[in-house]
Amino acid sequence: MSEGDPEPIVARIADGVGSLDAAGWDACVGDDNPFLRHAFLSILEESGSVSSETGWQPIPVSIEGADGRLDAVAPAYVKGHSQGEYVFDHAWADAWERAGGRYYPKLQVAVPFTPVPGRRLLARDSGRIPALIAALETITRDNDLSSAHATFIAEDEIVWFENAGWLIRAGSQFHWENDGYADFDAFLDALSSRKRKAIRKERRRAVEGLEIEHVTGADLSEDHWDIFWDFYQDTGMRKWGRPYLTRSFFSLLGERMGGQTLLILARRDGEPIAGALNLIGADTLYGRYWGCLADVPFLHFELCYYQAIDAAIARGLQRVEAGAQGSHKLARGYRPVRTWSAHYFPDPGFRRAVADFLTAERHAVEREIEFLGEMTPFRKAD
Repeated sequence: MSEGDPEPIVARIADGVGSLDAAGWDACVGDDNPFLRHAFLSILEESGSVSSETGWQPIPVSIEGADGRLDAVAPAYVKGHSQGEYVFDHAWADAWERAGGRYYPKLQVAVPFTPVPGRRLLARDSGRIPALIAALETITRDNDLSSAHATFIAEDEIVWFENAGWLIRAGSQFHWENDGYADFDAFLDALSSRKRKAIRKERRRAVEGLEIEHVTGADLSEDHWDIFWDFYQDTGMRKWGRPYLTRSFFSLLGERMGGQTLLILARRDGEPIAGALNLIGADTLYGRYWGCLADVPFLHFELCYYQAIDAAIARGLQRVEAGAQGSHKLARGYRPVRTWSAHYFPDPGFRRAVADFLTAERHAVEREIEFLGEMTPFRKAD
């Protein structure tokens, strides 16, 4: 290397996020998204929720500066299946394997089991981002992986991936936006009269005979997690076949991130019958898990959507993100928004086939968002 040439950039693979310096990782993340922080990702590993045995082998990718500090990181996993991702590629896997290829394992850049948009290329200096993408591509090629997928990326990351030749996929979710509402009634005042009355009726029916409790921080106890574990197992067994998270995950979450955790419980005669788990970000309340042991009409909407709005307004938060899918959120004041993912395929033929699919799919997504945007319950401007 001649004098004046830049120092070579070296990317490294670690055995897990937990093995990397927490302060260095979080300096790359910033303060806005709790799911990307070292604590959350290492809790997934330490609890056994994420491991090679569960089909999520953690291989976080990092780039260090000359002083040895972490300059850029990406939460990456070798996946043996497509479960727990919420950006569905099962049809791609089937097509590739019918053509004689092997789709799994693949590389996933994501927060496991968490369809929350946010940055996936985490860097103190954006100048490190191209090298981070190049490292992900090299890992994919050198290990004979079929593909690499960065899911629920931030919108401002699209240009980085497109410049590197990755394919961009569009999706949608429903988010609630706080337009400076003083309280829930102020939010209702922004809705049409018919929708306002319907929500008030739903809320009355949902909480009749129940007590609603918000628990956070040091008030979270092992008793609370025992209760919520029952709720979570019930939902997980019905939706996924088995729960993704282990019981110890919740204990560790309360211990290490209790101040960013909000558990909303419904009790009947003092006995808990349902609950919703949320994480609190810098400007967003993130609804994550829900479960119940009794069938109460509209209680799901109350705990997951309306109580979340109440909590966001009380905390001065800008939005509520209540998870993937769910067009029923539309009538509750949650608006359709775009989500994005990026996909890398070393095989040029496979890449062309997926590119054609994504072009058609994006047109359909855009039409759906435009249609749903006209169906919101908000009063129309005169």
